Amino acid sequence: MLIYPAIDLLGGKAVRLYQGDYDKVEVFGNDPAAFAAQFAAAGANHLHVVDLDGAKQGTPQNFAAVQAIASTTGMFIELGGGIRTQKMVEQCFAAGIGRVILGTAALKDPIFTRSVVKKYGDKIAIGVDARDGKVAIEGWLATSETDSFDFCREMRDIGVNYIIYTDISRDGTGKGANLEVYGRLAEIEGLNITASGGVSSLEDVRQLKEMGLYAAILGRALYTGAVHLAQAVQLAKA
Repeated sequence: MLIYPAIDLLGGKAVRLYQGDYDKVEVFGNDPAAFAAQFAAAGANHLHVVDLDGAKQGTPQNFAAVQAIASTTGMFIELGGGIRTQKMVEQCFAAGIGRVILGTAALKDPIFTRSVVKKYGDKIAIGVDARDGKVAIEGWLATSETDSFDFCREMRDIGVNYIIYTDISRDGTGKGANLEVYGRLAEIEGLNITASGGVSSLEDVRQLKEMGLYAAILGRALYTGAVHLAQAVQLAKA
């Protein structure tokens, strides 16, 4: 299993939200690229970056910060947040992004989603953000009526191989990953599942690894020191 340390961008700063609430933001630093360098030094080869302003407004807003992160380290970077056009996807790849994450666009624009999945294959991931089992969109400010598990299967059926599944109720809370949910997701054949939201201990990492998940994202737990990244990386590899 892989570990993806997370950098969430808001106003060019590295932040964490509580359950996706933009009114409950904690700023951890003004230099996101410095965090990327620290993560690389701790042994991480992969990085999860989200443009929170972009997710909310529908177009990327922190691209300068993203480019600075990409140029700082040779890590494999996946990026999400407001990426909803072919042009923006291409700009991300040109900037050194390894995988683009589609969220709102995947649900609201199936024609666009199918086209980029067909063209770029494994360089496209789908971010499935779930609130009470339903897919949330628009930076988590709205919730659809689409069942999150059914949506994962729909994405697989159009050729998607990578799903990043976030349980919003656990995100930023430090309460631990929703292991029941990830156990169900692990049973869906043909998908590489990344666990996101609430992963807050080495025990979470161990259990997610045993389920056979592709990756786990660590956010607040790294910034608060609850989990040491080097230990998590080694445990995931073991």
